[in-house]
Amino acid sequence: MPDYDPRTATGIPTEPVGSLPRPSWLQQAYARYDAGEITHDELEAEQDKAVADSIEHLEATGEPIISDGEQRWSSFATYAITDTLAGTGLADHLAGTGGQYFAIFADGHSRQLPRLTGGPFRYKTYAADTLRRSLPLAHRPMKQAVIAPSMLALLYPLDEEIPGYTQAEFEADLVDECEKDIRQAFAAGAARVSVDFTEGRLATRDDHRNPWTGRNMLPHFIELNNRVMDRFTAEERTRIGIHTCPGGDRDSVHSADVPYSDLLPSMFGINAGYFLIQLASERDKDPVYQMIGDSLRDDANGVAQMAYVGVINPLNPRVESPEEVRDALVRAANFIPREQLGSTDDCGFSPFSIDEKPSHGSPDFARETAWQKIANRVTGTRLAAERLGVS
Repeated sequence: MPDYDPRTATGIPTEPVGSLPRPSWLQQAYARYDAGEITHDELEAEQDKAVADSIEHLEATGEPIISDGEQRWSSFATYAITDTLAGTGLADHLAGTGGQYFAIFADGHSRQLPRLTGGPFRYKTYAADTLRRSLPLAHRPMKQAVIAPSMLALLYPLDEEIPGYTQAEFEADLVDECEKDIRQAFAAGAARVSVDFTEGRLATRDDHRNPWTGRNMLPHFIELNNRVMDRFTAEERTRIGIHTCPGGDRDSVHSADVPYSDLLPSMFGINAGYFLIQLASERDKDPVYQMIGDSLRDDANGVAQMAYVGVINPLNPRVESPEEVRDALVRAANFIPREQLGSTDDCGFSPFSIDEKPSHGSPDFARETAWQKIANRVTGTRLAAERLGVS
């Protein structure tokens, strides 16, 4: 894995979550591919154009570590198991109908997962498969987001057992695949890997429309994620993060009404090296900063944990100023040790490939806005480091 010091460029470390809005022309290409109007090679050509544009613009923001915007993925949650959100190119042993809802969002729309029908469970696509194609385009270190095993655990039916393939067998396969996903990303050249864990906050919501949220699954989710972490050394885990947010799709959320106190003290029980935590859009930040400061562990099985707090809201088209970013980090430092403090965006800018970004008016405008927001996060983080004397 590349030698990357996250403090070099900005003093206080800063890092994106991963995704960017797909340009409208790429979203149209996905629809045409689902309709059989273009080939997979033609879709890939459009994805490659979007990746090149994403990397060029991200590097222009001054971002010290970049992603490829997940432009080649169906979504942050399903890249490993399907080519598109509509289910074109679904992996083996999965059905496109009858699966659980991942989430029902505040605006009423939902996202549904495929349904597992048998085993063994294997990824169709690993994050490294797309990362390898992006790295030659980059002049900065690259990070890679991957999906948590706790999210894909929802592929297994909630109240029935699959004949010949127990839940325990499935989860053993799932943990193996997630470990492989992370290891291959590092082997391909990722400097950092973050694990998307947006289902964590949702697991405590108890939404009667979405039965799994009422089954007290958070402890099991954390146990699954730690089964993966336990396979990595302390040194490796300094470069492995966990991301949490209340969702971010079509400029809507799925669990912002869930108190962070239901999640954070438990979440820091995951033995990851750092955490990317939605906070810019949180209404009452000080109690959350305090909770983070109280919950961060100096020794998470050999790793001192870092907290990267959200200072940018990707769901709101208003661009935060560098001074707002600076002030948020200076305030957070009253509660979180400054040597364990970093900055990030609340969420990926578009975790799903088809996202109209209604609050922005179009995905293209949202994409342009993202460059401004990211540039201001980088500048504001540097200002905060100067104010706090961090280098």
